[in-house]
Parts: sequence; structure tokens; C-alpha cells
Amino acid sequence: MDELRQRLAGLLDRVRDVQLRLDLPERERELARLRERSADPGLWNDPEGAQELMRRVARLERQIEAWRGLERGAADLGELAALADATEGEERDALAADIARELGTLEARFGELEVALILGGPYDDHGALLAIHAGAGGTEAQDWAEMLLRMYLRWGERRGYDARVVSISPGEEAGLKSVSLRLGGEDAYGLLRSERGVHRLVRISPFDASKSRHTSFALVEVMPEARESDAIEVEIRPEDLRVDTYRASGHGGQNVQKNDTAVRITHLPTGMVVTCQNERSQLRNRESAMQVLRSRLLERELEQREAEMAELKGVHVAAGWGNQIRSYVLHPYRMVKDLRTGHETSDTGAVLDGEFDDFVYAWLRSRVGAGSEAAP
Repeated sequence: MDELRQRLAGLLDRVRDVQLRLDLPERERELARLRERSADPGLWNDPEGAQELMRRVARLERQIEAWRGLERGAADLGELAALADATEGEERDALAADIARELGTLEARFGELEVALILGGPYDDHGALLAIHAGAGGTEAQDWAEMLLRMYLRWGERRGYDARVVSISPGEEAGLKSVSLRLGGEDAYGLLRSERGVHRLVRISPFDASKSRHTSFALVEVMPEARESDAIEVEIRPEDLRVDTYRASGHGGQNVQKNDTAVRITHLPTGMVVTCQNERSQLRNRESAMQVLRSRLLERELEQREAEMAELKGVHVAAGWGNQIRSYVLHPYRMVKDLRTGHETSDTGAVLDGEFDDFVYAWLRSRVGAGSEAAP
């Protein structure tokens, strides 16, 4: 019981320290003010402003309840520990087991909430647009790109995100040359920023009759989903766009539409090209393509600002295809290892099935440890 009591006291101290840093009472006062504003009959005269206010209300409600709930949970366990001290024998052992189990749950919850505090960047709470591009290596790399698509779709489904493919370019024999998908949900971009870079796969090739070992690469790009209320405004002038339509085709080349419903938009000033073919109407595909274009232009602006700041600080920015971040080894042993944080696991099946949160959290914590500022 002494060890449990020490762990419990340590958890309660950490919870109260975070509450102090957050200034939770002030956030509760802010929530009360925002709730008053949300009752204003004229609120929805400005739909974008109203939506932003309601998002802030929902975020504060979740944050306050989470940290207050954690504090209540730790206090309840303290009372249970006092009760255990007054008992003996098997009853005391049973209570100690209950306390240990509940304490483990609270400690895990604290870890999740602590990571959530790191997601305080101006775009971290946005949805994400994620693109996967097969590297050199033909069918092997294209199959790896499709494996990554499945991994991210499963991850999104586990989190309850709206995960859907926006555009897709099938491989010649199998897999995908490239694919873009949208993961709509709070904090999707903040979490998926950790996935930017080159992902490397080592395995026995299912496409090689000699069963030799192959290494494949795929590049993952992640962009915040643009909103009208974003601080950085993305201006797109109609005269800067070239819009082409064509007939959509599905995986393997089969026609999925008999009409020219797919849309390709070229942004002439930057040369950016985005496509969308997964909706059933040309109008919906155009709307989706414009959303992707806005997000790509927003990401471009953010990258330019980061590069300017890095240049002022005298820091070399390593970016692009050569920035390998993670290795997935399926032969001769099983291991997934993040090369930035050193975090690794031998459960490759779980990771490829979308259970890679530990890698995300390790990267986020490393960003704090490296001196990144996290605004709650």
C-alpha cells in the first residue's frame, strides 16, 4: 500500500501542477463568458464566427471536465486507500488490487491529457489532409503506399474521424502511385504532423519469385485542413485557376463513372495540381479539390514562414524526400522504429493496423523536450 500511496500522491501533485499552469479557474470563467455569448440571438448572423465560438466552447468543456475529472478520480482513490488501511486480510488485498488497477487507468489518462496540451499550435485542432506517394521501386513501393493508406484509414476509424479518400492514382500491377485522403476531426493535423516524411519498409517481397528481401520507400505529406477563420488567409483568384474535367476511374482502371465527373485544378502561379474523383458529381469533386488546394497553399505559406524563421536563427531545415523518419522491418525480424525519437515496438501487425499512437505521443513529447513551445 505504501508504494500505491506514493504513486497516488505523485499523480495528484502532477494533476494540480498542470491545473495551475493552465489556470483552470480562469478557463472556467472564460467558458462561462462564451456560454453567455452563445445565447445571443444574433450569434449566427456570422456563421463562421459562431462556429469558431462553439468550437472553443466545446474544447474548453472537454479540457476542464477532463482535468477536474482526473482530480476527482485521484481524490476518490485516496479515500479508498484510507478505507483499505482500516481493513485487514483478503479484503485489504482486494482493495489494494482495485486501487492499483484504477490508478493505472488514471496514470494512462494523465499521459493522454498531457500530450493533448502539446497540441496548442494555431492549426493543431484542424482536420488533416494526408498524401502518400510511392517511392522508387515500382510495384514494391506502390504496394507499400497502399499498406500505408490502410494504416491511416484504420487509425482514423479508431479515433472516430471522418476518414475518406479524396483522389487516387492506382499502380500498374498492384498498389498505388499516390493517394490523398482527408481525416476530419479535432486535433487530426496536430497528431498527424508526426507522420511527415519518408517511411521505409523492409520485407520479403510477395512479388518476387525468388523470395528475396526488398526495401521500399513512401513519402507522407500532411497539411492542415484550411478554414475560413484561419489567421493566414489563402487568396485564390479565379483567373489563377485552370480547371479540367475527365472521366474518373477506380482502382485497377475500371470505370466508376460514365460522365466527366473527375476534376483537375491547376493553380497557375505555383504550378500546384490537385485532383478529386471520388464524389459522384462534378460539382462535389470541384468543391473537394478546391478544399485540398486551399490546404496545400496554407501549408506552403506555413513552410515558407518556418523556413524564414529558421534562416534567421541560422538553422538548416532538412526537408523533402530524404527525410526518413521511420522503419518498418518485417524480415529477418519484426520491428517498427522511429528514427527521430528511438521509440520502437516488435508488434508490427498492430502498427500497420492503425495502432501507432505511441509513436505519435513519443514524437510530440520529444518536441517539448527539444524546446518547442506548447500553448494549452
